Formats: sequence, structure tokens, C-alpha cells
Amino acid sequence: MRDNDAARADAPADPRHFEDVSLGERLGDLQKGPFTTPHLMRWSAAIENWHKIHYDRDFTQQHDKLPDLLVNGSLKQNFLLQIVKDWATPHGWPWKVSFQFRAMDVVGSTLFVWGAVKRKIPLRDFGLVELELGIRNQEDRQSTPGKATVALPYREGGPVPYPFVPPSADELAAGEARAEGA
Repeated sequence: MRDNDAARADAPADPRHFEDVSLGERLGDLQKGPFTTPHLMRWSAAIENWHKIHYDRDFTQQHDKLPDLLVNGSLKQNFLLQIVKDWATPHGWPWKVSFQFRAMDVVGSTLFVWGAVKRKIPLRDFGLVELELGIRNQEDRQSTPGKATVALPYREGGPVPYPFVPPSADELAAGEARAEGA
């Protein structure tokens, strides 16, 4: 499996700041696959997931009545985390990521991981950016929708604190009110 993210043209030359982000902005797509049985088996071995639906086609189709070997959910989860990390770092902080597995992706699939900016929330010391995420296959079927929240520094501010300390409920509410008024 070859990965197109190593030489991504959209990787920022300078650190990404909250002010630089626009609503609707795309994160830059990652293409993964096409997946082969050895790819799925290696991932299964690496995470010690020995369920046969990832490497035994006869079992998968005859016993579990599935269409073919399944791409591991944890592998797809990793792809979503990768696109968020690649976009936000080195100076931002991926705070929250959530997703749902809504459809199966099978061996032979090529997956396209995407993200877009949905909302910006200005806080006192840094800004939060809410992202919409997803994974589509080569047939444009979305299997794994998700969302994330990333903390980004202000251009004229200090770094996002490490270790990251989430904003208080009051600070978050005030930031959301400022975002709604903008």
C-alpha cells in the first residue's frame, strides 16, 4: 500500500494559526489503498486482532456471511486521527475526535479520508476549530463519518499549552457566544 501523504502539497510551510483558518476549508485528502489481504493481516497482527474476518475469506463469507474480508475499524480510526494530526500539528493540539462505523469497507477498497472546517470558537489563549471528517471508498460511499475539535494558537499569542488543558465550561460558552456573534 502506498501512501500519498508523505509529499502532500497542502502541508503548511509555516505553523497553522487560528486566524489562518477559514470556514469550509479542506484539510487535504489522504488516499489509502487499495487494500490487499496481506495489508489487513499485517494490521491485524500488529494490534493482535485475530478475528478471521480480516484474513480468512472462506470463514468471512461462509460463516459470517459477509461480502469479503473487512478493512479493520481500528485502521480506519487511525486514518482519521492521521488527517487531524497532519493538519493541526506541529503547533496545534487535536483535542477530541469521534466517529461512527456505518458501512463495511472490504479488501480491494481504496479509501479517501477527508476533513473540512465547520466552526471556529475564539477563546482567551487559543482558538478551537471544529472539523467534519469522513472516509469514502472508490464508489464515493461514506463508511466512517466523524468530527474533531482542534486547539490552534493565535498568531500573536503563546503556544497551545502542553500538556493540553481543556477550556472550562464557562470559557467555552463565552467563546461560543463570540463565535455566534461574529
